[in-house]
Amino acid sequence: MAKELLMGNQAIAAGAIRAGVGVVAGYPGTPSTETLETVAARNPGDIYVEWSTNEKAALEVAAGAALSGVRSLVTMKQVGLNVASDPLMSLAYIGVKGGMVVLAADDPGPISSQTEQDTRQFAEFANLPVFDPSSPEEAYRMIQDAFEYSEKYGTPVLFRPTTRVCHGCASIDLDGQRKKPAAGNFEKDPKWVIFPKLSFQSHLKINARQPVLAEDFSGYWGNVLTPGSGKKGIAAGGVSWAYLKEAISLLGADCRLLKIGTSNPFPERLALEFLDGLDEVLVVEELSPVIERALVHLAGRKHLPVEIFGRQTGHITGAGENTVESVKKAVAEFLEISFEETAAAEPPALPVRPPVLCAGCPHRASFYAVKQAAKGVKSVFCGDIGCYTLGNAMPLDMVDTCLCMGAGITMAQGIRRAAPDTKTFAFVGDSTFFASGITGVVNAVYNETDMTLIVLDNSTTAMTGHQPHPGTGKTMMGEVTEKISIPKVLEAVGVKKVLTVNPLQLDQAIAAVREAMAEKGVSAVIFQSPCIAVVKPDRPVRVDTDKCVGCRKCIREIGCPALELDGKKVRVEPSACTGCGLCTQICPVSAIEKEE
Repeated sequence: MAKELLMGNQAIAAGAIRAGVGVVAGYPGTPSTETLETVAARNPGDIYVEWSTNEKAALEVAAGAALSGVRSLVTMKQVGLNVASDPLMSLAYIGVKGGMVVLAADDPGPISSQTEQDTRQFAEFANLPVFDPSSPEEAYRMIQDAFEYSEKYGTPVLFRPTTRVCHGCASIDLDGQRKKPAAGNFEKDPKWVIFPKLSFQSHLKINARQPVLAEDFSGYWGNVLTPGSGKKGIAAGGVSWAYLKEAISLLGADCRLLKIGTSNPFPERLALEFLDGLDEVLVVEELSPVIERALVHLAGRKHLPVEIFGRQTGHITGAGENTVESVKKAVAEFLEISFEETAAAEPPALPVRPPVLCAGCPHRASFYAVKQAAKGVKSVFCGDIGCYTLGNAMPLDMVDTCLCMGAGITMAQGIRRAAPDTKTFAFVGDSTFFASGITGVVNAVYNETDMTLIVLDNSTTAMTGHQPHPGTGKTMMGEVTEKISIPKVLEAVGVKKVLTVNPLQLDQAIAAVREAMAEKGVSAVIFQSPCIAVVKPDRPVRVDTDKCVGCRKCIREIGCPALELDGKKVRVEPSACTGCGLCTQICPVSAIEKEE
């Protein structure tokens, strides 16, 4: 039996490969990214893998494969499910032929996301089955079952690992024979074309399917009833189940336990066995009170004299992650067990390190160029999702809004319409431009909005680990393909003034922004300079201490982490400096020099 230490996302990928997945599509987003990357790295050669332009496109690619009888997997983070929800809601009515699993990785905390939304609630909304693994080992097994259930019931299935499952590691038994991907064959059938009458009939079928699936899930290994003594019981799901098991062990407690691995449709028969004879139940889960509400509903419907506590009652924290410590405390209070909390030794205080753009990041130069060009002009700077969201930090202070991917471009238009005396700028990265920015540009051109688009083209998807995108000229299958030109796309949709400049050539960059600002209608500046993580850094710059007057302009204006004070003078930390040269162009006394 082959054992391998795998991250949760790697285990999910290995499970999908073993299950015979034939098409994998996705859009990078932490904490889901490594799943698709692992499928690509372990590809036996018969799986098609792609980074799609966005989550909607990825889901539709996977849906096409599933309608052709091929098992497909689509990967994204929880906010990506919002982008993919339009096709997914309709696909829930149409159904699938080959197994189709939609992995939407949730991010309690949130650690690297805009929201803490819970995909289990989306499953209820869409009437789709959802699998909620509690560990990497479970994720490996569950992903295989998810394909089986998808085909058994002819429906797409949601798979909801959370950050600690995605990025936790475990020794996985990679046992059994791999199922080879099916040969695709699309059979024409009117049922694949959604119409109101078909949707009505499908909705009736979905409603009839739910109790059948719920009964099926009541016998599923991922849902477990553990006997125990007393009149109190505890239910949990996801990674909180692992925390609960550890807390129970540490406390030496004994009570009835219920693990829910598939919260929709809810396994009612198993839950009723759990509730039978209990007076009180505590529910431990992240994030929304999905299991808690289901148990309250079930107890009310069946007139069971049981009180249920959890997030809704304040017994479990209402936001953020659970931990072994927080669960242990909640369980001890619920079971009335006294224990000594051992105070951990106080670690030494760490310096405050706010998130900051990397030393040498070209985005810093881009923001600074726009800031200089817009001096004295009433301006609003609309940001977007990516590394460049960090342009909001001082001293740059160049991101006034940030909502979701692509929204900066359209929000800039709304601000301009509401406040015509305001000059609006919209910043967008190259990957985000392709993912969700083009539509907003078309909207601005069509509606003749005065605004300046700033495209921060660093030739990669930097925030999520440097994945390729349509502008890089490389696919996830390793094929070299035609680069899609951002300037040509902008010109094609009607942007009259499109300027491309290297932001690290500061004077030219400022001049380009000023020229674009003067243009009526939509104008664009493309700042083209590669991410420092994908190019070899130059020699570090150095400060001539004889020339340095200690004005600190370089530190005050760009905030590069490679610049620091040494007494009254500025020094460059050579291990951090990439030699971008931006500070050499800012120093008023030319005290910072590039080494030959």
